[in-house]
Amino acid sequence: MKQALAKRALSLKPSPTLALDAKAKQMQKEGIDVVNLGIGEPDFDTPRHIKEAAVKAIEHGFTKYTPAAGIPELKEAICSKLRRDNALEYDPAQIVVSVGAKHAIYNALQVLVDEGDEVIVPAPYWVSYTEMVRLAGGVPVEVPTSQASGFRASASAIEAAVTPRTKLLMLNSPCNPSGAVYGRKELEAIADVCLRHGIYVISDEIYEKLVYDGHEHVSIASLGNEMKDLSVVINGVSKAFAMTGWRIGYSAARKDIAKAMADFQSQVTSNPTSISQKAAAAALNGPIEPVLEMVGEFDRRRKYVVERLQAMKGVSCHSPEGAFYVYPDVSSFFGKTFGAKTVSNSAELADALLSDAKVAVVPGTAFGLDGYIRISYATSMEKLREGLDRIEAFLGSAG
Repeated sequence: MKQALAKRALSLKPSPTLALDAKAKQMQKEGIDVVNLGIGEPDFDTPRHIKEAAVKAIEHGFTKYTPAAGIPELKEAICSKLRRDNALEYDPAQIVVSVGAKHAIYNALQVLVDEGDEVIVPAPYWVSYTEMVRLAGGVPVEVPTSQASGFRASASAIEAAVTPRTKLLMLNSPCNPSGAVYGRKELEAIADVCLRHGIYVISDEIYEKLVYDGHEHVSIASLGNEMKDLSVVINGVSKAFAMTGWRIGYSAARKDIAKAMADFQSQVTSNPTSISQKAAAAALNGPIEPVLEMVGEFDRRRKYVVERLQAMKGVSCHSPEGAFYVYPDVSSFFGKTFGAKTVSNSAELADALLSDAKVAVVPGTAFGLDGYIRISYATSMEKLREGLDRIEAFLGSAG
């Protein structure tokens, strides 16, 4: 009998963040008191005016198929948002609305990457980037960063990774998992490399509203028309508007790229949910105050978590400029013993934290950079205090 599963299925790795979240929730279902600091999802409710727009859509019977790439109302709202927030001019034909930003990234990779094309991916990176590159037949080329560099890849490091087969750069600012935000001058230097070598950029900007300490989000596509032509801007409503389950993301790109993405999506998923599209339009056109309130609370939590981690012996923690994660260095605990377990990497440390301390975090290996763990502060202060108390007690027991 022939092998049932295709090679791509056999080599595919499940999302470690979702797998860990599922394990933590299963433990909670079994009555185990687990503090989950692993999942990247705002703990705030979707703002009322957005929910009301969805209810109105249902009541008015807006429950049928829509154009595959999104409804005109939402596309116009996205164009207005990009003009207002990012100094980017696009028309609706350049916008593709997808089932979340992850879907938008997948679409872009599928239409841009051929078999054997290389894609530069600075590490740490969001867990799905490298797997999606491989699914498109591409080869991920990782460029490691460090806490010392603020987890930002320099233009020179990116250029050193360029070969004749380099097609694309994955850029994520603010970054999941490190919270790094690339400054304008850094982006200008990276753009210069991309322009000289003709490298396309997928710019994942899903956390753009979540920036702190006066840092500014800059889209690399806004650095001139030539760079805009090489860029596919990815964004969505999940993080800024607490709409993860609504599953609406979008891309903005050159017309030929956008058309290819729309055509690809039409054959794979058709349209995103009609009701969610109406809700997303209300989010982008609506008041910004709920977002600002959420960002203010995230900032309060961020400062608390960083202060606690920096005070823990053996832990080194860079203060993130954006998103809602910290990525502390815990490598000093590798080789240490916790009870009967000797920990040699971040995966083993995360497993021990979950099984022994009942705290869920994500190991750095999931993001391509061992030595660290990712802690999400998208949860209540009460849970953060309890979780950090448990982590501190657990690390303090190292032998």
